[in-house]
Amino acid sequence: MHKEAKILIADDDLEDMELIEEAFLNVQPAVQLFKFTNGKLAIEYLNAIQDVELPCLMVLDYNMPEINGSEMLSHLKKQKRYSAIPKVVLSTSNAPLHIHECMSHGATDYMVKPDNIKELNLLAQRLLSLCD
Repeated sequence: MHKEAKILIADDDLEDMELIEEAFLNVQPAVQLFKFTNGKLAIEYLNAIQDVELPCLMVLDYNMPEINGSEMLSHLKKQKRYSAIPKVVLSTSNAPLHIHECMSHGATDYMVKPDNIKELNLLAQRLLSLCD
């Protein structure tokens, strides 16, 4: 596991983002998290950084203002520099349409947000393994 894993999180629900952050830090205290409240801000950040600064993982919410998770995936898919980065959609929605949409736009996985910290820690562990 990368000691200094860089993970981008885009989620407009601040409470959810805090829980996800806490879970990542429980599993890997040295993790660096780059947090954005919508896809537009996340894309602006990604476009502004060097290749060596790119995250090893992107965790996206489906429902976000301005640019949602699916639209963000679609945008990232058009640029080769993002192709090797795993992109996981973490959402409260388990609608088959959303899942299909995200997977066809390049998501590595689509997961429904767990509702307890134990499951969230297990999820964080699984997600961090994608950084290897």
